[in-house]
Amino acid sequence: MPASQSLILSLRRQPLLIVLRPSEPLAAAALLEQLQSLGLRHVEIAWQPQRQWVAQMAELGRRFPQLQLGAASVAQARAVADAAAAGCRYAVSPVLDPRLLQQAASCELLLVPGVFSPTEVQQARDLGCDLVKLFPAVTAGIDYWRRLRDPLGGSLPFCIAAGGLGPADLRPWLQAGVDAVAIGSALEEPAAAAGPGSPAGWQALLQALPA
Repeated sequence: MPASQSLILSLRRQPLLIVLRPSEPLAAAALLEQLQSLGLRHVEIAWQPQRQWVAQMAELGRRFPQLQLGAASVAQARAVADAAAAGCRYAVSPVLDPRLLQQAASCELLLVPGVFSPTEVQQARDLGCDLVKLFPAVTAGIDYWRRLRDPLGGSLPFCIAAGGLGPADLRPWLQAGVDAVAIGSALEEPAAAAGPGSPAGWQALLQALPA
């Protein structure tokens, strides 16, 4: 099965991605252990131009085989190469760059491009992208993706909404027509004991997913 279809199937079962930006990948190990035990499956670790990034991401992949670990913020050739070398299941970009897509394909790495305008969505579709990231989703608005369907012919790529969304946005955005939601910086905001970054908060995220 192509990597894109495998990820789509996994996201249909659990349409949520957690985006983490630790100082270095291994700094997220304790949190990843917690997420894996709770049953959260899709986690992106932001790429950084550090020598140890590749080795540490590979180590996380070995430690947490039940997680679908990907690389976030992949917007340059070195980041694509590092994500492939680390054995990431996928990589996610904030931009649509045909050169990066071609490089990723040559490395057998699934790269999910970022799109915003109707033109970028059409270009991604023409380039054969089965998945795209709507970014920044908070700027586009909750009804934006649904409004693109008829003008662009009804059949759109699998859409991950990302950028500025928090736990409270999960169910409304899925109900509005996107296929999955990525939550990142909102999880790092100060919260009460049962807030987004707590065990109860992670459990609440899972419970917010449609049955």
